[in-house]
Amino acid sequence: MKNFTENYYLNKEKLYKQLVERSYKKGNFTLASGKKSNHYFNCKPVSLNGIGLELISNLFLELIDSRSKAVAGLTLGADPLVSGLIVNAANRGLVFDALIIRKEIKNYGTKAGIEGPSLKLGTLVTVLEDVVTTAGSAIKAIKKLRQNNYVVNEVLAIVDREEGGMEALRKENVELKCLFSIKDFIQNL
Repeated sequence: MKNFTENYYLNKEKLYKQLVERSYKKGNFTLASGKKSNHYFNCKPVSLNGIGLELISNLFLELIDSRSKAVAGLTLGADPLVSGLIVNAANRGLVFDALIIRKEIKNYGTKAGIEGPSLKLGTLVTVLEDVVTTAGSAIKAIKKLRQNNYVVNEVLAIVDREEGGMEALRKENVELKCLFSIKDFIQNL
């Protein structure tokens, strides 16, 4: 277990406030998984804001497996997350590479399904997610990374909706580490 600093808890509180103001909505929604919900999170208004992305990135850096050499995620939700983490890591003197996983392989040029630097086979890669419901997007990313001979043992997410994602990831031998759960929002609002 990591020894979190006071800064971690201050940053988490600041991020929580931003998520409440910009990302969390109550109403009747259909989620990407097809499920219906009274609670909706769109973290992009926070992750596409400089202060919000810095908070997320620094909090993720506190959670990430110290052996990880790269971060990755499925485009579009993970694009700012992987970019923000590698920049904030560099500002701390840490080196991570970033990979963006395409939803569909491009049919021209190199026909790449994963964009980013070439990494050694067996490199430990951490997957980043904004919101986990059933973990479908994270599992797509994990499978694509594993097909390319990378190792994935964790997913870092901003919010876990607690709708089976953690269990689905366990079946893939992957740990889910989240900054918040849906309960943090339902119980406090």
